[in-house]
Amino acid sequence: MIKAASISRNFLASGLFQCFLGALIIALGSQICVPWVPVPLTFQTLFVLIVVSRLGANLGALSVLLYLIEGLAGIPVFAEFSAGPAILLGPSGGYLLGFIPAAYLTGIILNRFTNRTFLSVLLAGLAGEVALLVTGYLQLAHFIGFSDAYTVGILPFILGDFLKLTLFAMIASKK
Repeated sequence: MIKAASISRNFLASGLFQCFLGALIIALGSQICVPWVPVPLTFQTLFVLIVVSRLGANLGALSVLLYLIEGLAGIPVFAEFSAGPAILLGPSGGYLLGFIPAAYLTGIILNRFTNRTFLSVLLAGLAGEVALLVTGYLQLAHFIGFSDAYTVGILPFILGDFLKLTLFAMIASKK
């Protein structure tokens, strides 16, 4: 019985450490940034996908949640070292909140592939990216309208997201 409790504690500690490390990696990716209004262009998406490819759906999504809690608590982990509830509730907050379904969905899809080919990883990342963009678009549209949200919240990201997804597939695929 003691042995099982020890294993369980070690597993929990390991999982928590991995989540903290994942949140740190995402925070680092958020600082690789091109200022853009109303939503900055960052490498967060790539780093979220890499974290989830290594940790899986549950721990990957928990890493994202921890990252968001850190930012909400005032730790400057968001793009350009920003933080606070105003960021999550503002025009770009939907993209940040969209990291949770993006991470979980990508992780679930990746778990279905025993042989992670470039194409399967690319498609898993694309599914996550769509979830993220939809979440971000809907919150941004609340502030500036649906048409303008598409113009400034989707279109400018397509090429960069494609490049990040390609890089993600190169990093996370096993073939």
